[in-house]
Amino acid sequence: MTHRNLITRRTLMRGAAASAALGLTPARAQNAINWPDHTVRMIVPYPAGGSTDVLFRMISERFKEKLGQNFVVENKPGASGNIGIDMVAKGPPDGHTIGGATVGHFSINQFLIAKMPFDAEKDLVAPSLTYELPNVAVVATQHVPAKTLQEFIAWAKARPNGISIGSPGPGTTPHLSGVLFAARTGVNAVHVPFRGAAQTIPAMLSGDVTFAVDNLASYISQIESGAMRALAVTSSQRWPTLSDVPTMEEAGVKDFIVTSWGAYVMAAATPPAIVNKLSAVHKEITADEALQKRFLAAGGRLLSSTPAEARAFAAKETIMWREVVRLSGLAPQ
Repeated sequence: MTHRNLITRRTLMRGAAASAALGLTPARAQNAINWPDHTVRMIVPYPAGGSTDVLFRMISERFKEKLGQNFVVENKPGASGNIGIDMVAKGPPDGHTIGGATVGHFSINQFLIAKMPFDAEKDLVAPSLTYELPNVAVVATQHVPAKTLQEFIAWAKARPNGISIGSPGPGTTPHLSGVLFAARTGVNAVHVPFRGAAQTIPAMLSGDVTFAVDNLASYISQIESGAMRALAVTSSQRWPTLSDVPTMEEAGVKDFIVTSWGAYVMAAATPPAIVNKLSAVHKEITADEALQKRFLAAGGRLLSSTPAEARAFAAKETIMWREVVRLSGLAPQ
């Protein structure tokens, strides 16, 4: 054996040993380098046309351009989004099945559903956060005289029977945002569940429901028309398309940062090289100003993160939502 061949053999053996140390066989390590080598399934666990579906489809278009493979979106709704994400958790860990998960999968559903089909922390890995959607505190202009959030709180406390808060249903972030608002301000509030903003909005415009802390994307047209008045947004900073509307903290309600956010997920055993590659490509995509503007027009803001940052963010959110669910009185079903 020549000296050159000996070096080559040793180099290959070291590479195989390094792959084994990472939990990868040489074949899987090579697959990670070549990923993706065929069509990728992007599973969105909600119906087509909703905000989660729309935003993940926008991103999927750019992945095809960047990585040279088709990214096909498949809608797999049901069980508060758990059916679709469970398919990812139990799917092949080769990076060709990706889920479009939301805050519910990471930080809320486990406190509302007695038998979760997966454990987000153990069964999934999140390559990157993808977007956030703020909620907005709104009232019907015709029925509520308050011009600011503090005026609304004073007005609500003066009402003998308090106020009613509409939401798309128990356990949703708008419902839990309403619970948090009542707890933070001391306002007497009754929750009125609907099937979605399409039902909540007419009830507010008719005066049957007083208030909502719901997704901005659902209410932006009503706000722009003047039918609804935005009193505050629940994001950490003012929202670019509503720059004159204060944050909750600016409006006098502390510790009230609530957003509906999304993240990619893959099966936990997916090779780190694939996870990191997806994260890096997503970061490149989010630098595109045209895509940023499309997201803002849809009521969302692009985010990017490392896998470690996504994991830490989800853990922090879980602590908050556990407490809010407790305040809501909802019990696992």
